[in-house]
Amino acid sequence: MLRRLHHDQPASFDFTPANLAWAEAQIQKYPEGRQASAVIPLLFRAQEQEGWLPKPAIEAVARMLGMAYIRVLEVATFYFMFQLSPVGSVAHIQICGTTPCMLRGSEELLDLCQRRISAEPHHPSADGKLSWEEVECLGACANAPMAQIGKDYYEDLSVESLTRIIDELTAGRVPRPGSQIGRYASEPEGGVTSLAQWVEGRNAHNASVDLAVTIGDTVKRIDGTEVPLRAPWLRTAQPEELPAVPVEEVQAATPSDGEPGESPQAMDQQHTARPAGVRHPLPGGETVAPEPEGEPSGVVPAHGLGSSDAAGVAAAPLAPEAAPPVLDAPRGGMGDDLKRITGVGPKIEALLHELGIWHFDQIAAWGPGEVAWVDSRLGQFHGRIQREDWIAQARKLATEG
Repeated sequence: MLRRLHHDQPASFDFTPANLAWAEAQIQKYPEGRQASAVIPLLFRAQEQEGWLPKPAIEAVARMLGMAYIRVLEVATFYFMFQLSPVGSVAHIQICGTTPCMLRGSEELLDLCQRRISAEPHHPSADGKLSWEEVECLGACANAPMAQIGKDYYEDLSVESLTRIIDELTAGRVPRPGSQIGRYASEPEGGVTSLAQWVEGRNAHNASVDLAVTIGDTVKRIDGTEVPLRAPWLRTAQPEELPAVPVEEVQAATPSDGEPGESPQAMDQQHTARPAGVRHPLPGGETVAPEPEGEPSGVVPAHGLGSSDAAGVAAAPLAPEAAPPVLDAPRGGMGDDLKRITGVGPKIEALLHELGIWHFDQIAAWGPGEVAWVDSRLGQFHGRIQREDWIAQARKLATEG
């Protein structure tokens, strides 16, 4: 498959302060002269920040690692994990089309994506939320057909189950990853036929799904300047005995190489067995109990559309959209140079002008509802208002006159 850079590129790229600190920490993992080994994690973090991997980001990573641009471009164009053009703002669905999945119905899944999302791969849907592509083997052949969405595998798919997943993602909810027919791992569909004693006392989910439902880092990752979607499926077996753990404590307990701005934890180096049903230890020795008997709905708010606290109790939803005061033309015939706000380039400035936003004091006065309204109209630049803290910047610039 020919993979080329998108024809429409942003003018520049900069890691957010939190992501820059994370990237510098990754480089320190490697000996002097071996910094190039950090190229894949840095490229992936750039993609997580922007939603896709633009050329300026590839160039920035090359500069950070002292690599020739062409070498980093070779990596970015080789791996399907890197999206070289804008994709869906909520999720990009990668359907495996290699032989085992094809024999088990992946072509029907691809047809569904063409009907429900877009006729062509890599083209976002009409609402901009989803996109799709066919990829080579992802290594889950025993549970074919399967797809990767974000960082997670969705296995044992059918047209019906993928339709449900698409509906949930479009509605702003994240379906539980893993087998969609209830398989724990890769045992026969009818259940285990050997080592049956191992079934008793095991965790509620296999290691991969357990990490997804414990940390809550699934379809999207936030860049560190906002509170991430965390532990969305957690349920305490006896809530009266297990108090809710603040989000800050859950953040401190997750592996340091998985979140920006975290110091190394002992669990990063020690991967010892955990008691059945017990997830990542929390500060002070507390643990999160396994889920109660029976399968919950497995649906949680998607990134940017809500969150849940560490005990699984739904947090208050984000403010509904509210149109901010706008202008037909700039006051006095001349608007402010909105490009002075970090994260606003010529294209975003033009979008803001189309919305009737010309001055720093307009942005400085936004509340949560206004932010949601503007953010939903920024297309591929979704999320930048909060990420670069436009409001604080605009207030300072407005004060400076």
